[in-house]
Amino acid sequence: MNRSTARRSAAALLAASLVVLGATACDSGTSSVSTEAKPPASGAPASTGGAEKPAAAAPAKVGDTIALKGIEKSTTADVTVVKVVDNAEGEDEYSKPADGKRFVAVQFRIKATGKAYSDAPANSARLLDAQGQSFTTSLYDTKAGQGFAGSVNIAAGESGLGFLTFEVPKDAALDKVQFTLDSGMADQTGQWKLS
Repeated sequence: MNRSTARRSAAALLAASLVVLGATACDSGTSSVSTEAKPPASGAPASTGGAEKPAAAAPAKVGDTIALKGIEKSTTADVTVVKVVDNAEGEDEYSKPADGKRFVAVQFRIKATGKAYSDAPANSARLLDAQGQSFTTSLYDTKAGQGFAGSVNIAAGESGLGFLTFEVPKDAALDKVQFTLDSGMADQTGQWKLS
């Protein structure tokens, strides 16, 4: 093999490596929406009818916990939508929704099941109406209960509980609430049906 051929082979190999590395870096993985609630901790007995087909899992609803994964393998959390307070009253006289809007407060419990959870829950949550419109969190707190601080640190194995407030049109029919770890950047999103 002469030098010219060797250089072309090396250049071709380098170009192929860069294409593979570029494709890997741009691949965000497969995004998924998880609506499967974790089974209760007490553990219901397993089915005894060997030939029976398992029932299709019902969509998660308020009170259910969804196990979520973050971008890193060690980032995992069990997230529960504990309560939804529609038409929540603002925390004080300065906390008021804009004309034609209302506050909806959603209480989340976040349990760090992997490494410590250190994130801003307000960046992770979305509220969807029946038309599929998505609403982000508001800066306001409500009288529904204690809100999450802007940044939350939860030790591994521990839980944090707090409300996030959304400002939605008065006539919006609430349908789903979503939560995604890593400030909404992870590939897996938990989704709870509200109606």
